[in-house]
Amino acid sequence: MATVVFDLDGTLADTSGDLLAAANAVFRAWGYGNVLDPAVAGDRGAAMKGGKAMLRLGLGRLYGQVDEARVDAGYAPLLEAYGQALSVETRLFPGAEAAVERLLSAGHFTAICTNKPEGLAESLMAELGVRGLFGALVGADTLPVRKPDPKPLFEAVARAGGSAGAAILLGDTVTDRSCARNAGIPCALVTFGPDGHDVAALEPEALIHHYDELEACLEGLGLA
Repeated sequence: MATVVFDLDGTLADTSGDLLAAANAVFRAWGYGNVLDPAVAGDRGAAMKGGKAMLRLGLGRLYGQVDEARVDAGYAPLLEAYGQALSVETRLFPGAEAAVERLLSAGHFTAICTNKPEGLAESLMAELGVRGLFGALVGADTLPVRKPDPKPLFEAVARAGGSAGAAILLGDTVTDRSCARNAGIPCALVTFGPDGHDVAALEPEALIHHYDELEACLEGLGLA
C-alpha cells in the first residue's frame, strides 16, 4: 500500500487567514496597524511560507527593506498570537477529509509533513477534528532539519508504517517540490493553494485541482 504524505498549510487546509491575523497582531503591537491583507494573493502566499516570511513582507512594505533582527524579535510573539487563535478562519480544502478517509479505507497509509512547528500542527489538526486520520505528523521542529531536507519526509513515511519506495508527497510550494525531489519520491502539487496553477512550472509528477482527483493521481503514478 502507498503512503500519502500531506503538507498542511495550503495543501490540506487554508490557514492563511489565521496566520495573517497573527502577523498583524505583531504589527499592531509595534504600532503599525494591520499591514497584511488576506484578500491579497501575495500576502496569502507569504503566509504559506511561514511566520518570518510574513514579517519580512510586512516590514518590506513599511520600510522598503527588512531588518532581520526585527524579524527575529517578532517571530515568538507571532507564534504566541497564532497559538491562541489557530482555527478561527482555517478550513480544510473541499474534499480533503473525504479523500483521506477513502485512502484509509483502501488500506493506504497517511501522514503529515509540515514546516509548521509540531505542537501547533498537532493542536490545529485536533481542533479541526481530523488528527486521527493521519498515522504520523512531523513538524518543523520534530527533527533538527525541516523541508526541503528529505529527512522529515522519510520520518513521516516511516512513522506512518509505510515505505519510501511506495510514497508520494502532496504539497503546494517549491519547498514541497524540492523536498520530494531530494527524497527521490514523487510529488503532486495542488492548484487550489495560494500559488494556483503557477505550481505547474515546478514540474511535479502530477497536479491535483480538487481532492476528488487524488485516487486517479495515485493510479497514474502506479501507487493505487
